[in-house]
Amino acid sequence: MVTPYYAVSLNLVNRKCLVVGGGRVAERKVKSLLDCNAEVIVVSPELSEGLRQLAEEGKIRHRAGEYTSEDLNGVFIVISATNSQELNRKVAIDCFARNIPINAVDDPEYCSFIVPAVVKRGDLSISISTGGKSPALARRIRQDLEQQYGNEYAILLEYLGQVRKDVLERIPGQEQREKIFRCLAENYLELLELIKSQQEQLLEERVNQCLSL
Repeated sequence: MVTPYYAVSLNLVNRKCLVVGGGRVAERKVKSLLDCNAEVIVVSPELSEGLRQLAEEGKIRHRAGEYTSEDLNGVFIVISATNSQELNRKVAIDCFARNIPINAVDDPEYCSFIVPAVVKRGDLSISISTGGKSPALARRIRQDLEQQYGNEYAILLEYLGQVRKDVLERIPGQEQREKIFRCLAENYLELLELIKSQQEQLLEERVNQCLSL
């Protein structure tokens, strides 16, 4: 039976997140959690060089030792990324019993959530998921998208965010607001080109045309 996953973005700021494992895969997972300002705890007898450095810098907490169910106390989500499927599944079963979201790496049957491949450009996030069927394909599609979506998208989104804030403060009418936002969205490719070519004055003029609707 196909699992119908629910796509969601989690706010992990200051949330306690547990990563079981200390290798390269665990290191990638830890870094992605830190990017979301999570509070990360790593349980593993040994750490990769990158994780050891993060621990020394105080960016993660490390408990040196084997996993026990007590490690789950007070955690928000868990990622089990050891090289032992048996251990990953034990962690998952413990999490299932406590209703704690768990991702057992490369073992979808023992996951209550899966982590998509993500393209990030500032506040723009594009997620690619294969439902756990082919993470390698998801990564390949992500690489293709990374070539298509450059940093100009981050700049545009930051700019539009400020425009939106100003519109919400200055324009009371919902219908007029929607016209403006729709105009900006429909012309985003033109705005991107103006950003890429650093034509700031033309960009402002084009945005003002939408604001005058």
